[in-house]
Amino acid sequence: MRIILFGQAAFAEKTLDKLVGKGEEVIAVFCPPDVSEGRFDPVKQRALQLGIPVYQHKSLKTPEVRDQVTALHADLAILAFVTQIVPPAVFTAPRLGSICFHPSLLPKYRGRSAINWALIKGETKTGLTLFWVDEGIDTGPILLQKEVAVDPDDTTGTLYFNKIFPLGVEAIGEAVDLIKAGNPPRIVQDESQATYDPPCGDAHARIEWSRPAQTVYNLIRGCDPQPGAHTTWQGRIVRVYESRLQRQEHSSPPGQVIAIDQDQVRIAVPGGVIVTKRMKGEAGKIAAAEFARQAGLRVGDQFV
Repeated sequence: MRIILFGQAAFAEKTLDKLVGKGEEVIAVFCPPDVSEGRFDPVKQRALQLGIPVYQHKSLKTPEVRDQVTALHADLAILAFVTQIVPPAVFTAPRLGSICFHPSLLPKYRGRSAINWALIKGETKTGLTLFWVDEGIDTGPILLQKEVAVDPDDTTGTLYFNKIFPLGVEAIGEAVDLIKAGNPPRIVQDESQATYDPPCGDAHARIEWSRPAQTVYNLIRGCDPQPGAHTTWQGRIVRVYESRLQRQEHSSPPGQVIAIDQDQVRIAVPGGVIVTKRMKGEAGKIAAAEFARQAGLRVGDQFV
């Protein structure tokens, strides 16, 4: 099939390799403009190596983009990690329409931060969806889904890179095969089960140490590596990464530093202890014990 690939970063790059490896004819790649001179997005760099035309636009909602896509006479467009809005005039231009990758089991967790919110809300399973693009946000009919288990210590980073990313690339290959075989699934999403969450940012990432231990831990791992769950010490924001929850009884108030080990800091929460290996303050992300040394953080100090 003649395929247009919309996307960016490593996921789109590996998707491109998957499609080419399957013998599909990728006729163009659309990705965002370069962030700096000489620094190419991985999918752009790979496309140029393969001799595939690359188009870069600040917006995909212009007549120029519509005309470019229409002139390509594509059979299918694939959206693989797309952060730009793709308008109807573009996603309906290919003969068979467009499909999009989304890192959740739709209709749950629509929106940009699906993996973050699945972890923050304590899900024990999630997955990915390939769906037919329509005018809504992640609302189109489902083509296929894959489920993955969420391990107790998964972070947004580990869940994406170790599980959803590789499975997603394979799923796109499977989706193309279903479409080529004819009469591919178009399962209407159950709106009664739909959830939508906003992009996960600092407003959602503040740690409330008095909340239950598991709730605090879910927030920390759901915000790791971005945006980084944060707390405050001496009026400065401190971000917490690479943490574990230990269940143990103690008499310390929530948010109090109860130990500083060789490479980690232990912080009290109700019914347990958050053991964190990395922190980020004004000097950037460093080992938690080193952060404590540089900042003068001591046992008995209180995060708020």
